[in-house]
Amino acid sequence: MDGQELNVVTGAFSYTGKYIAGRLLSTGKRVRTLTGHPHRPNPFGDRVSVALLDFEDRSELRKSLGGATTLYNTYWIRFPYGPVTFESAVENTKALIRAAEEAGVRRIVHVSITNASAESRLPYFRGKGLVEEAVVRSRLSHAILRPTVIFGPEDILINNIAWLLRRFPVFAIPGSGAYRLQPVFVEDVAEIAVRAGREEGNIILDAGGPEAYTFHELVRLIAETVRSPARIVRVNPGLALLLSRLMGYTVRDVVLTRDEIEGLMASLLVSDLPPIGHTSLRRWLAGNAGRVGTRYASELDRHYR
Repeated sequence: MDGQELNVVTGAFSYTGKYIAGRLLSTGKRVRTLTGHPHRPNPFGDRVSVALLDFEDRSELRKSLGGATTLYNTYWIRFPYGPVTFESAVENTKALIRAAEEAGVRRIVHVSITNASAESRLPYFRGKGLVEEAVVRSRLSHAILRPTVIFGPEDILINNIAWLLRRFPVFAIPGSGAYRLQPVFVEDVAEIAVRAGREEGNIILDAGGPEAYTFHELVRLIAETVRSPARIVRVNPGLALLLSRLMGYTVRDVVLTRDEIEGLMASLLVSDLPPIGHTSLRRWLAGNAGRVGTRYASELDRHYR
């Protein structure tokens, strides 16, 4: 029966994967997660079974994927850290794809990023593009989902902008602030991903939200939402990077990278295609003004500690 189908989600204890897993459970599917942190608290209890995501153990990967009809892959890295690089993340994902083929998985829904390209000069977008190519070359039926920038209760970008605006008298914007981005709600991404998992053909979907903002407009909207009196100033991108590094020492995290600044300023987080996400960031912020930015969201805590 359809309700007995097993679906595997990488990273169901993290961010996007958690919402995909929740959406799958709501449709009656069985869910297993592959995670690098199997001992973390399971927000789903015994409704989601847990297996270790060990890219070097192909046999165990095959076993963990055995019996699954669909793999929802959210694995990626925001920046290199320690031995983990973009190059190793690409190879890890290729190993996961091969294991899924060998395990008889029918379909993969791969979460990528808008404007991913193997020809990009930015390692993040280039790595995402190389993984897309590996998905397309695989024997798996596939859906590649390209979200813009995802927002929601646990997101990094929107939340941490709000956190900074709540605590500091000045907020620095790299460059002109006229570059654009198009936030898409994490629940919308999960809905789109699960719907794509039910399709049969090979598809690539841009997943943008219904509103696009310049970065300056976005920061101003968040400031108004949290009633921040901070002065918003435009600074040289190099100075913005330096300030983010100094802040990183304070919060023991990587706040912003050079590649992220360049990707933002190149307006790579916006799609030219009609939006398929429907949730308004403006309305969501208004409904969550009391909690957005009240705690700092650490990338290192989430994935490496």
